[in-house]
Amino acid sequence: MLKLALLFLVISIIAGVFGFGGLSAATAGIAKILFFIAIVIFVVFLILGLMAGKAIF
Repeated sequence: MLKLALLFLVISIIAGVFGFGGLSAATAGIAKILFFIAIVIFVVFLILGLMAGKAIF
């Protein structure tokens, strides 16, 4: 998921350099959404991992 966010960020930067403002804004928005989804998934798995660790001990 983070790889896709970084890919869209790079595409956004390249599109911005070449003057495609609409495409740049769209890909930046997609990158932002993917980044926040990845962060949420990370936090959920972190909490689940901590809870599973406590259940074992």
